Amino acid sequence: MMVLYSSGVREGRFSLNRWVELCCTNPAKLFGIYPDKGVIAPGSDADIVIWDPEATHTISAKTHHQRTDYNLYEGMKVTGMPGVVLSRGHVLVQDGKWLGTEGAGRFLQRRRFVGLGARKGESLW
Repeated sequence: MMVLYSSGVREGRFSLNRWVELCCTNPAKLFGIYPDKGVIAPGSDADIVIWDPEATHTISAKTHHQRTDYNLYEGMKVTGMPGVVLSRGHVLVQDGKWLGTEGAGRFLQRRRFVGLGARKGESLW
């Protein structure tokens, strides 16, 4: 999200709305979990990222919240990063600190493939 925001939105390659589509809405549709994910609406999960558009950060495996010792973007300087990350209304990350609990996630069964070319309410499968 940080790379797309910094290189896309901040450099004028695409709009903030398009960034949300690329990072949230379209992946949820492709994985068949929309509208539980990928939209802020009644009945959807409260998965929200509070974005700080002015925060600067150098991407590093040492600072991300994953069990891996590398990052494809290691050393890249970006502007714009999450300040708070919520999953189903619970704070997972705040001020760069992991506050979530292991195993607190929820598996979503894939409903259907909506596809990016489908009209509203229409499935491509």
